[in-house]
Amino acid sequence: MKKRILIIEDEEKIAKVLKIELSFEGYEVFTAYNGKSGLQSAFSLQPDCILLDVMLPEMSGIDVLKKLRQEDAVTPVILLTARTSTLDKVHGLDHGANDYITKPFEIEELLARIRAAMRQIGAAGTKAQDARTILGASDLSVNTETREVIRGERTLTLTPTEFELLVYLLINKNKIVTREGILTNVWGYEYEGETNIIDVYIRYLRKKIDQEGEEPLITTVRGVGYMIKDKK
Repeated sequence: MKKRILIIEDEEKIAKVLKIELSFEGYEVFTAYNGKSGLQSAFSLQPDCILLDVMLPEMSGIDVLKKLRQEDAVTPVILLTARTSTLDKVHGLDHGANDYITKPFEIEELLARIRAAMRQIGAAGTKAQDARTILGASDLSVNTETREVIRGERTLTLTPTEFELLVYLLINKNKIVTREGILTNVWGYEYEGETNIIDVYIRYLRKKIDQEGEEPLITTVRGVGYMIKDKK
């Protein structure tokens, strides 16, 4: 299977050249041209490596990095920057970047840095990917590749949004997820509808997941958000 690389770069000419070069090297390449869409793509695509420009419209590269690392501590991120200040580079590394490369750069150097960043993940990355594939709590099991959801001996049928909401709760199992976090990661940054949509879908999930006699899995934390607590 091809490794996935996400390029978050607002200069479209640079992004297109990088996509051509990386595709030629055998990678599956995706592009985003601003910080908000880039972050959403990072969550939805689950790439093997992210090339992240520091200076982006709508949300800076550092802000994208901060929010990404709140949910994903594993995926390698290489910063693309025109800045040469040591302080700027340290700032990026301190917020979770794996490496940086200063524009202009040679494609051979970038390719070497991508390979090195992927090697750094090693076994930890494999374990993290496995953990994202099979999620569970108590007697509930979710396969994110086949989208199969099982509780006990029951196979559940969920809508795409219900499934994404459940996956987000399970990824953050035993942690409280805020309403803002749910909106951002399930509905996306561009969502401008009513926030009570979360309550509606939580009710939908509870009706399907919890049957009479079964211990409820989704807990409401009043004034904060929701949590799935593993009862094992």
